Amino acid sequence: MDVPPSPQLNPLVPSHIYYGNNAPIKYNEHRARTYSNVNATRPPSELFESRKPKRRGSHDETTLLPRTFLMHVGATLESLAKQEDTDGNMQITIEDRGPKVLFIGTAASNGYNRFDIRGTYMLSNLLQELHLAQKHGLEIILLDEARLNENPVNRLSRLIADSFWDKLTRSIDGPVIDKAGMDPKDWTADPRPRVYVPVGEPEQFAYYTKVAEDSPELRLDVCWLPAVITPEAVQAMNNKPGLLALEMEEVVDPDTGLPTLKGVPFVVPGGRFNELYGWDSYMESLGLIANEKVHLAKGMVINFCFSIKHYGKILNANRSYYLSRSQPPFLTDMALRVYEKIKHEDGALDFLRLAIWAAIKEYHSVWMASPRYDEVTGLSRYRPEGLGIPPETEPTHFTHILEPYANKNGISLDDFVVGYNNRTIHEPELDEYFLHDRAVRESGHDTSYRLEKVCADLATIDLNSLLFKYEKDIAHCIRTFFKDRLVTPEEFCVGDMKPNDIQTSSIWDRRMKKRRAAMNKYLWNEEKGMYFDYNTKTKEQAVYESATTFWALWAGAASVEQAIKLVKVALPMFEEAGGLVSGTESSRGTISLDRPNRQWDYPYGWAPQQMLAWTGLQRYHYQEEAERLAYKWLFMITKAFVDYNGVVVEKYNVTELVDPHRVDAEYGNQGLDFKGVAEEGFGWVNASYVYGLTIVNTHMRRALGTLTPYEQYARATAIHDL
Repeated sequence: MDVPPSPQLNPLVPSHIYYGNNAPIKYNEHRARTYSNVNATRPPSELFESRKPKRRGSHDETTLLPRTFLMHVGATLESLAKQEDTDGNMQITIEDRGPKVLFIGTAASNGYNRFDIRGTYMLSNLLQELHLAQKHGLEIILLDEARLNENPVNRLSRLIADSFWDKLTRSIDGPVIDKAGMDPKDWTADPRPRVYVPVGEPEQFAYYTKVAEDSPELRLDVCWLPAVITPEAVQAMNNKPGLLALEMEEVVDPDTGLPTLKGVPFVVPGGRFNELYGWDSYMESLGLIANEKVHLAKGMVINFCFSIKHYGKILNANRSYYLSRSQPPFLTDMALRVYEKIKHEDGALDFLRLAIWAAIKEYHSVWMASPRYDEVTGLSRYRPEGLGIPPETEPTHFTHILEPYANKNGISLDDFVVGYNNRTIHEPELDEYFLHDRAVRESGHDTSYRLEKVCADLATIDLNSLLFKYEKDIAHCIRTFFKDRLVTPEEFCVGDMKPNDIQTSSIWDRRMKKRRAAMNKYLWNEEKGMYFDYNTKTKEQAVYESATTFWALWAGAASVEQAIKLVKVALPMFEEAGGLVSGTESSRGTISLDRPNRQWDYPYGWAPQQMLAWTGLQRYHYQEEAERLAYKWLFMITKAFVDYNGVVVEKYNVTELVDPHRVDAEYGNQGLDFKGVAEEGFGWVNASYVYGLTIVNTHMRRALGTLTPYEQYARATAIHDL
């Protein structure tokens, strides 16, 4: 990114500017912020030493200017790591046993005077800044102290806004199709980038074909998607897994001046992903909107509409093996939040209309259709179609499940897998197991003892809260924005709908009221004061106590009386030191070698559970409770960020404030695997941080910056009777 010359550089600009080749001149010292080695005839270390002056009359610091350090990147990084990174993991944390002080030469004295950098936080920030400078090819830098002692809330917020989102942004087009198209989970003998284009998008097929022809070294395989997507068709594609095309827009190629296509961008959960994920994208949109990056949230809505139009649903992610599986539906709320930000722009109403069309199609074809809809209760379930063993898992993930069946059939495990997937071997019990396994993955809560071996039979409170919100939002949009008359085009018709069918708000109001009545009948437990899931097979309420009970508040499905009970009775059951825990310890049960932790159970907390609960509590005017929960979650993240070298991870142990990022559940924790500097965080945790800062008050934000535990903050701000 080019930056115009300036006499003064904000020391807290993004790293690509601060360490970039076109960095401005800093302050009024008339020296470059970074030393360039382009014309140097000597090694950088010698050049650095040659610039150190002889002793002169005074080497006192100029007190009117902020302190700046002069350092050689490689040498400083080496000495810092040798002295402070005592466990050798390329991070500086509270667990390292170094002296926690390093003396660095100041720029004002041209390196002669040395000033101490003290403490884990400043030293780990120094380590991070040196790694960033090194990545930009710099050998000698001037480094502002402001980048080392920055308020941690400000630093993490700045990194999320200026760096993390950019690192997590993807698009599916020529320049990156080799990376996006390649699947790290590809289990075939000849892994290669592959893209499937839906029927009805010939321009995209021609575009990707040309990319493949122009760059044969990519070995890009461009395929048409079957016109009719059935479980059998999806399973057949497992021998050739590939990326599913998303929306593209026409642009002008700056090199040729000719029209071409460019992928509409989206944000992925973490750096190892290249796909557009389902409910992750909604959670991320809350943070993107808070960071004024509405274009990315809008792009994800547009990509979801494309997915519903061509694939029939918002997918778990846009890979061929996910074609039968959706995820928790958040499209209407997502679209409305984006619309609120862009409503003054041309085309805003068309954008909202497209999203509502897509939501209506998804509602009817996915959630109110077999096999997900339960006609007896009038409620919906996570119950995706599919055949065989889910192929995207690790090779040994189901070994313990499959081996008994292989032994029963007297064949090897590999032969059993082939026979079962080809349906030459029939095992109804195993079919039932994988039905529930796919349902758990569709729910987004993979995995949890709440859902294990029963998920496909459960009318869950989370799913039905989301569908209640769909019904309410669709009614509101038709009534408010489309004059109570929404004409449906052919591509979004489903079932017995015909082109130009008229949608009115009244039918959606009735659907909303009907679902609320069913939720009250089957999911609400008056005695226990909370919502539970309902097992449509056993005809009983499930007894697992889950934080998803608060989703009814987010959706506005609870009555005032139900909300009062939820806050009084249920909230204390889930509130922990770091926010809301996913489920109670008593519901999870005893953990052992034979019954290990599941990541969506106690003691773990996840960003979606926090954000939905905060919003729901605010909806029912429980601002104090929302602020308290947000503060606890933000404090936990901030403290781990300060103590553990800037770490931001997928999930946290909310019962532990010393090292909450350490998770021993089956999938470990995403976001831990970095050397020197974390540059991405994790999508929905990034979002929860910046969104949470909009929930807490100014006093709370200041207290977070000083790492004040909530109990201490509460005591200090309590109003005592005189």
